[in-house]
Amino acid sequence: MQDLITKTIDLNKGTSEVKRKEILDYFEKTWAIDEKLYKQLKSDDVFYHRGDPLRHVILFYLGHTAVFFINKLFLAKIIDTRVNPEFESIFAIGVDEMSWDDLDEKHYKWPAVSEVRAYRDAAKKVIVDVIQGLPLNIPVGWADPFWLILMGIEHERIHLETSSVLIRQLPLNEVVAGMFGSICNERADAPQNEFLPVAGAVMELGKPLNHPLYGWDNEYGSYSEKVDDFKTTKYLISNAEYLKFIESGGYSNEGYWTEEGWNWRNFRSAEMPLFWIKKDDGYWLRLVAEEIPMPWSWPVEVNYLEAKAYCNWKSARTGKTFRLPTEAEWCRLADYCNVKDELEWVKAPGNINLEHFASPCPVDMFKMGDFYDVIGNVWQWTETPITGFAGFKVHPMYDDFSTPTFDGKHNMIKGGSWISTGNEATRHARYAFRRHFYQHAGFRIVESETSLVIHNDEYETDVEVANSCETNWGGTSDFSKKLAKIVLENTQGLKIENVLDLNTDTGRLAFELAPHFDKITAIDFSARFIRMPIQLQEKGFIRYILKDEGELVFYRDILLSDFGLGENQENILFMQDNANNLKPIYSGYDLIVVPNLLEELICPILFLKQIHERINQNGVLILASTYDWELNNIERAHRPGGFKQDGEPVSSFEGIRSILSTHFNLVKEPENIIQTLRKSSRVSEQRISEVSIWKKK
Repeated sequence: MQDLITKTIDLNKGTSEVKRKEILDYFEKTWAIDEKLYKQLKSDDVFYHRGDPLRHVILFYLGHTAVFFINKLFLAKIIDTRVNPEFESIFAIGVDEMSWDDLDEKHYKWPAVSEVRAYRDAAKKVIVDVIQGLPLNIPVGWADPFWLILMGIEHERIHLETSSVLIRQLPLNEVVAGMFGSICNERADAPQNEFLPVAGAVMELGKPLNHPLYGWDNEYGSYSEKVDDFKTTKYLISNAEYLKFIESGGYSNEGYWTEEGWNWRNFRSAEMPLFWIKKDDGYWLRLVAEEIPMPWSWPVEVNYLEAKAYCNWKSARTGKTFRLPTEAEWCRLADYCNVKDELEWVKAPGNINLEHFASPCPVDMFKMGDFYDVIGNVWQWTETPITGFAGFKVHPMYDDFSTPTFDGKHNMIKGGSWISTGNEATRHARYAFRRHFYQHAGFRIVESETSLVIHNDEYETDVEVANSCETNWGGTSDFSKKLAKIVLENTQGLKIENVLDLNTDTGRLAFELAPHFDKITAIDFSARFIRMPIQLQEKGFIRYILKDEGELVFYRDILLSDFGLGENQENILFMQDNANNLKPIYSGYDLIVVPNLLEELICPILFLKQIHERINQNGVLILASTYDWELNNIERAHRPGGFKQDGEPVSSFEGIRSILSTHFNLVKEPENIIQTLRKSSRVSEQRISEVSIWKKK
């Protein structure tokens, strides 16, 4: 493993050619570690098993990291040919229990492991060619094409960790020990923990745009918080300390748990942490690929709900106020202990970056100032739900990395674990998981008299999403309502059982159609947007902030009931997928409505040539488009019209009719619908969409 150790790359210094070699080496070692991780599976059959019932089979993750690279390079038009469109569809989207995630195994015919490995080999060659040939300028910023290469590498490093947790959940007879580094063999008695003071300070959080290390979008922006003096544990909470909570009936006393925590505890019938095993000879601990007698001096690994219950138990026993640290408090602790960032290391100062062990280690092994394990060993749960800092901007090439977690249900983990590498091992890293999730995560405790205030902004602040909400729900446009009327008028008397709303945006059209059709699948490319109709469906309302004038904004609350909508909303299934490369399961429709999608596609012609495959005989296809091909810089060869050919003008509609006529009949001449796009209280723009209706032959 030592020959594969790397550090994140300084993107601000050095020559282009030296940096190119560094990035190539970083990529190849990342790829090699990923391959090494899966050598822990006993056979290829294990790839088709699920470590966790709420995640995909293991094979998905083997393919996913390679597919991510190719899809991003294709989206950015760095490459113009896919490696395998089928694989780049089924391995595209991972899951975090979001309602638009597709976990139904009936929807997947998983390929052979050998085919996925062959795909990885082919994808790797493409990526290496891009790294070697793509122009490289120093510094590399997030608008630079090479940023996407770093994005792919860091994404793969995230999955080293998350996939190791899934492998850890497989039955022991399905894994092989000793294939991924050496575990720690030190298992002395746990040290006596104590609380030590940390002086408060004003903490300025947020990563500057010119920072030399790659960062995810949620790291940038600015946030200031005054942290009062507090005390925190010298060590992470050990297995020995947590045992006292278990033995005192901690898992059977509802009073120690939050409502969410108690519901989880009952659902899982939990009596101890997930990776603890109770045998006749005592407790054992499951590591990634082996079981060992319980190392009582190692940090306990739990989810947030368990960590919180422990804090409440300790508070009840002592009469003092104990809780987990906030993000700002953890950052203050790191400053207080003068913890260096990754580029400043000679050797990792803690059990992190795979530089020491392929497992946790005793909590008193790595000292940092007066404390231990400020970074490394296991991640540390915080009280802070993740959200964006002021000035947060979504990276256009990965618009659903962060925003789906800005829901108040994902708590931050800080500090990294033994397997955290790359960006995960940096000071500014901000990762969050649902509170019942298991990672390689434990906790330390804070004692503070300061009341805990969690700021969770329920108003959507993403400008594009908010503008879309206002366009569809703010009362300034009735585009979706008019389009729904056209749909209903032209499907009257027809047997329509299965409907596809392809480019659902924030969901207005789907809700308008729901009372009239029994089954509607509403798909959008962006998780940022689809969160809104999901919330409308689940809670009946959305909130967002819209620009008023200058620095002023106004707050908008939208109730589904105010629109007379909500009837039969259970008929709608909102999903995230890529219309450029839809999964095969999205077929067999009696009606497909495509609102303003063509102009967003990379190749509208290909879409038009293939859409008949997804619609039943006599099915209806309704297209609405502005034909604004410049919106996505669509190449002329990929457009159906809007150009001169042989000296004669070819309109977009004429081109569409020429393509569709093989499989469809035009029902009637197209008509126009005006759409008003609200940008602020005083600025709007109008677009005219041409609507055409087709019936499959």
